[in-house]
Amino acid sequence: MKETLKIDPFGFREYDARWLYPENINLEGIECLGKGLGTQIINHTKKNDPRVVVGHDYRSYSEEIKSALKKGLASTGCLIEDIGLSLSPMVYFAQFNLNADAIAMVTASHNENGWTGVKMGIKKGLTHAPEEMKELKDITLNQKFIKGNGSEKKINNFQQIYKNDLINNNKINKNIKAVVACGNGTAGIFAPDILRGIGCEVIELDCNLDFTFPKYNPNPEDLEMLHAISKAVKENNADIGFGFDGDGDRVGVIDNNGNEIFSDKIGLLIARNLSEKYQGSKFIVDVKSTGLYAKDIRLLDNNCETVYWKTGHSHIKRKVNLEKALAGFEKSGHFFFNKPLGYGYDDGINSAIQVCHLLDNHNKKMNEIISELPKTFQSPTMGPFCKDNEKYQVVEDLVTEIKNIQNDKIKIDGQEISEILTVNGIRFSFNDGSWGLIRASSNKPSLVIVTESPFSKNRMKKIFSFIDDLLQKTGKIGEYDQKI
Repeated sequence: MKETLKIDPFGFREYDARWLYPENINLEGIECLGKGLGTQIINHTKKNDPRVVVGHDYRSYSEEIKSALKKGLASTGCLIEDIGLSLSPMVYFAQFNLNADAIAMVTASHNENGWTGVKMGIKKGLTHAPEEMKELKDITLNQKFIKGNGSEKKINNFQQIYKNDLINNNKINKNIKAVVACGNGTAGIFAPDILRGIGCEVIELDCNLDFTFPKYNPNPEDLEMLHAISKAVKENNADIGFGFDGDGDRVGVIDNNGNEIFSDKIGLLIARNLSEKYQGSKFIVDVKSTGLYAKDIRLLDNNCETVYWKTGHSHIKRKVNLEKALAGFEKSGHFFFNKPLGYGYDDGINSAIQVCHLLDNHNKKMNEIISELPKTFQSPTMGPFCKDNEKYQVVEDLVTEIKNIQNDKIKIDGQEISEILTVNGIRFSFNDGSWGLIRASSNKPSLVIVTESPFSKNRMKKIFSFIDDLLQKTGKIGEYDQKI
C-alpha cells in the first residue's frame, strides 16, 4: 500500500529545500519533489531527456531519500548519473566535468540529524535562486508534472576525479602543518586527502565518518567545533586549523595561536594575495562583510574593485558569475573562486587551499598576516524579532528615513552619512569607514543588524544605538537573539 503524500510547503527555502524527515516530508513527498525538479529541468533545458548528476551526503537516511528523488526524476524522462557519496562542491564540479544539464545533491548541510534536503541547479556553477525555488514549489505542490521514461547509471570512482582536480593545480612548496576537522561529516573522506595531496602535513580531527555526529554538528560556526580545532592547533603547534561543514561547501579558519579568524577577514587576506597576481580583478562580498575591502590599500594599489552585494550564497554565486569576478566572499564562510581558480561555486576545500597559498607566499605566520589588517570593532550579527509579514515594509520605511537623515546632514556620533547602499536592506557608511546594516532575514521572522567601526568600539556601539532607536520607534520589533 502506498503511503500518503506528505510535503510541508515551508520546506521550500530561498536557495534550497530542507525538511525534518519523516515528520515534514516522507518518501512519497521526496518522489514528488523529484517529479517537480525533473519537470522544471525539462522546461528550462528544452530537452526531453536531460542528464542530471545526483549525489548524497553521509547521513543514515540520505540514500533512501536519494532513491525516492531519483525515482521522481526518472518518471519525467531525466537521465540520472549517480556519483554516489559526495560533497556539494563535488556534485557542482561533476556538472562541468561530465557536461551534464542539471544537478541534485541530497544534503541538509550542517543541520542536526533528522533534517534532509536537496541543493539543486540547472545552469552550470549556479544553484537555485528565489525565483527558481518559487517555480519549483508551484510545480511540485500543484503536481504540474511532465511524464517520461528516464534511466539511471552509476558513475564509479568520481571521488578521485574530484580530488585530483583540486590537487593537481594547487601544489605548495612550504611545509604547512594543518589541523583538518570534519565533525565526522562527509568532508572527512575528502579534505585530509586533498590537503595532503597539495603538500600539507595533516593532523586529522574527527575525520572518520559517523552519521550520529557524536561530538558536535559539522558546522564551522559552531563554538564547540571551533574550540576543538583551537585546542588541536595549540597541542600540535600547527600553522593553521580548518573546520569543514557537513557537505563541504564552507570552511572556518583558526590561526596558529588558536584564534578564530572571521570569514570576511579571511576573504580580504585571500583577495589581497590574489590581487598581486591578478591585478585589475573584481571581488564580490556580501553586505554583512567588513568595510575594509572598500578602502584596502593593497587592493586599490593593484587596481582591484570590490562590489558589495546581497547576502546569501546563491546571490553571491550569481553575482560572481555575472560580473566575471575572480572571487566572492560571504561572511558565513561560503567562498567562490572563478576561473582560473575554480568554476565559480562554493567549495570549502578550495577555500582552505587558497589559505594555504596565502601562507605559501608569505614568510610569516598566520597571526602575523592577520595583524597586518587594520583593526576594526565589529558587532556580532544581531537578529531582533520582526514578523515575516511586516519585516520587508519595516526595512523599506527605514531606508526612506535614513536617506532623509543623510539629506538633512544629521550627524551620528559627530559624523554625517557619506554613502548609502540599498541592494539588500540598507547599509549606510561614514567617511572614517564605519557603517551600519539593517536588512530583513531571508529565512526567519527577524531583521539582521550589523555595525562596524575602524575608529572605536564606542562609535560601533553609537551606530547600533542609532539603529535600535529607529527600530524601537516602529513599534514592530521584538526581542533580539543577542545584543551588544
